[in-house]
Order: sequence, then C-alpha cells, then structure tokens
Amino acid sequence: MTVRGSAWLCGCAATLLTVAAAADENPAVKDLTATIALQGLPCGKVTDAHRNGDSDYTATCQDGNRYHVFVDASGRVVVKKL
Repeated sequence: MTVRGSAWLCGCAATLLTVAAAADENPAVKDLTATIALQGLPCGKVTDAHRNGDSDYTATCQDGNRYHVFVDASGRVVVKKL
C-alpha cells in the first residue's frame, strides 16, 4: 500500500471513530435512555432515535425494544411501547 493510500485509510478510520463517539455522546439519546428508564421500562441503552416532530421521538433500545416518546397535550412525558 502506498503512503497516500495508507493516509487515506487512516483518515477514514478516524472519521468513523469520531462519528461513533459523537453518536454515543448525543444528549438526545442520553435523555431518551433516562426517560425510558424513569418510566420503569426495559431498555438498557437507546441505540437509535428518530425525531418525529417537536418533543416526539421513536427510540430503539439495545435489547430490541422500541418506544414512542412524546409530550402529550397536558405537558406530560409519555412513553409507549411499539
């Protein structure tokens, strides 16, 4: 492998590691993990989250459970298993 190819490969690996670290440090993922845990529902850790709207998320946990997390009309946080 050439020096140029080696440098490109190292750059790609560093980028992937940075993206993976950023996903773990995402405040929304941490907040969703905490919210689900406070509701007493099994999850472990949120591994994927999709924003459906303002204060409305679909979260996927490491154990395979999926939850709809949203704020209802009265301002309460609701977590429903999907």
